[in-house]
Amino acid sequence: MKASAFVYPWDVNGDPEAPGRIAALGVRQVTLAAAYHSTRALTPRHPRHRVVTAEHAAVLYEPDARWEGRPLRPYAAGDWAPGDAYGEAAAALARAGLDVHTWVVLAHNSRLGAEHPDTSVVNAYGDRYPWAPCIAQPATRAYLVELAAEAAVRPGARGTELESLGWYGLQHLHAHDKTGGVGLGEAGQYLMSLCFCPSCRDGYGRHGLDAGELAAAVRSALEPVWRQEPYGDGWAGVEKLLGDSTAAATLAHREETARTLQEDAVAAVRAAAPDGFQVLLHADPVSYHCGANAGVDPAHILSVADGVVVPCTGGAGLLAPFAGQGRTGAVLAANFTVVTGMGGSPRTLAADAAEAARLGATELRLYHAGLASDEDLRTIRQALTTL
Repeated sequence: MKASAFVYPWDVNGDPEAPGRIAALGVRQVTLAAAYHSTRALTPRHPRHRVVTAEHAAVLYEPDARWEGRPLRPYAAGDWAPGDAYGEAAAALARAGLDVHTWVVLAHNSRLGAEHPDTSVVNAYGDRYPWAPCIAQPATRAYLVELAAEAAVRPGARGTELESLGWYGLQHLHAHDKTGGVGLGEAGQYLMSLCFCPSCRDGYGRHGLDAGELAAAVRSALEPVWRQEPYGDGWAGVEKLLGDSTAAATLAHREETARTLQEDAVAAVRAAAPDGFQVLLHADPVSYHCGANAGVDPAHILSVADGVVVPCTGGAGLLAPFAGQGRTGAVLAANFTVVTGMGGSPRTLAADAAEAARLGATELRLYHAGLASDEDLRTIRQALTTL
């Protein structure tokens, strides 16, 4: 089974041993970050540094002239990835015999929300989520589609993986997060992730809802959540809290918004890419889910993209709805965290991969070659020799 490892440019640039070390794992491909959100990352083997702090979401290459005069535009990286950091790393990895695909994070950008607050998701209480651009807004959608096309199709790349191409919500690994005091569950997360910016208010209206009445209904529905009263969970919990017809109308707006953005972004990437360029989405088969793995309709997304990357750490069950579509040639990549210190289990990788294959996986994704310890890398290498 083909395997690809996620990598940051700063894992490779300045470390001449990194490309060979990654290739020696037994992977045939790397998924290299080209546009990425803010992060703080260890680089446990780099000869020049041990901690990299990416202070804000940025493109890890030099953006071209298409952005001139546009108010929404990508931010250049600072000293954590100067110049064409992506291109430098991609060239080194290719020389080591690895296929390079781009890794592009889209609707997740705290600096955009801080500098352009009107672009952010606004919840039913009026609180803004600066990390979550609202994908219903025309200007934001245009920015994300253009960014997808530019960041995905870097010189020499054979494909791309588009992350966060959908709704982002409340749940987010924000700096010093203090949001876990009340267990919201899936239903509470959904209600707290509904957006009430002007574009979404108009969207609810097109589905027969008055936005002001809906916001009041959401606040009322959340009261038992704050009191931690039993209310059910999953979509049944949303329907119980909000009412069946109202819940369905909110979901219809969100599904339509995400679906059309995904169609536009994939089309823009294909228009900019050479023949045979592979386009995958990080995806969850439950359409009301928010986050980096955007909730999608499996049948629809496999008619648009070449496949999906599915979170499988802790179990590969999310693969089944995609495999059930029976799409010949679709890539179903099972994504496993393989960093022990981040909750991964490299020691069970071989068994986990076999189970994923049984459920329909055609490829593996390993998160993350740069973050893993030496012992994790040795275990991964041994596991891949058995596949």
